[in-house]
Amino acid sequence: MSRYTIPLMRPWIGAGVKKRVEAVLDSGFLTEGTVTRSFEDAVRSYLGAQRVIAVTSATVGLEVALRALDVGPGDEVIVPDFTYPASAHAVSLVGATPVLVDVHPRLMTIDLFAVEQAITSRTKSVMPVSVFGNPIDYTQLNSLKQRHGFSVVEDAAPALGASFNNVPVGLLADITVFSLHPRKFITTGEGGLIVTANHACADWMMSYKQFGMGISDGRLQSVFERVGSNHKLSDILAAVGLEQMKNVDMLLSKRVDLCEYYNKSLAGVNGVTQSEVTPNGFHSRQSYIVFVEHRDQVMAQLRERGIEVQIGTYALHREPAFKENAGVRHHGEFTGSNWAFEHSLALPLYHELTGPEQDKVVHELKSAIRACAESPAR
Repeated sequence: MSRYTIPLMRPWIGAGVKKRVEAVLDSGFLTEGTVTRSFEDAVRSYLGAQRVIAVTSATVGLEVALRALDVGPGDEVIVPDFTYPASAHAVSLVGATPVLVDVHPRLMTIDLFAVEQAITSRTKSVMPVSVFGNPIDYTQLNSLKQRHGFSVVEDAAPALGASFNNVPVGLLADITVFSLHPRKFITTGEGGLIVTANHACADWMMSYKQFGMGISDGRLQSVFERVGSNHKLSDILAAVGLEQMKNVDMLLSKRVDLCEYYNKSLAGVNGVTQSEVTPNGFHSRQSYIVFVEHRDQVMAQLRERGIEVQIGTYALHREPAFKENAGVRHHGEFTGSNWAFEHSLALPLYHELTGPEQDKVVHELKSAIRACAESPAR
């Protein structure tokens, strides 16, 4: 039983989800099969994508994507410093070097000037993160890509439904990876989706995630052509996502409406700075982020009052796994990343969140900010 009267998140499970899962259980076929294929097809249709491949997590998806592009030892991959550690972990897992660079403090997306400054002869790929669902400026990123020749693997873990210049996230990078974690509005509990228009890469990834089996005309063959692994998404989990995809537009619209309500309620509030959306971008709103002074003290007070809030995400260069690691390269001063890390606060956001509950969150946030400003922790 949660101690929070208003939790940070609560996954939406429609009435049809249980019936669809029961149908899989009754079928006796529980591993990856026709239901997972149908889930992939639903996402492909929604995005207008060429290929969609379901895997066990977004972290696995990023790792498999890098392997498909032959990224490995001796290569460097540029990663934003302000992100969940999985972004950089995937780079290290394939034997390449994560190069951490700064982010824009209000957009919280990768600083593309810092990217260009960090490029070396070893740069094989850039891994931008559409953090919290805020899309990447691909006009600038593609200009860099054309000049320097790197591939782009987008960590779009929270960004299903986002777009840039009216082009869906998923169609902009060489390979894009989405997460299906419960904080995402389309979830399977755990899981990930790899999206690409590169059929050769897609075939390789399909083979690799299924023990290295051969692929012909998109079908698995009873021959093992390479060393692979097992990253199949079971039909049980895919059934949850497949049913949710029926409601993807409704779920996304509701999140946007909830965030607009927060925007209006917090506009002009002393001590609150709202985050920004990439120009020409549509934000899919995995999380609603504000910036406040005395963030940790404000967070503690809100939690004491029954409202679950959380930090935005991590400044990787401050974490032990990346701080003193010879296999990680730091580039720059991380001014934007440090500011975002120290000030970002995620407010409750989920489908059933009501107006009165949002009003309570706003009221208690204002109260906590005032109290912390008057008596900041020493």
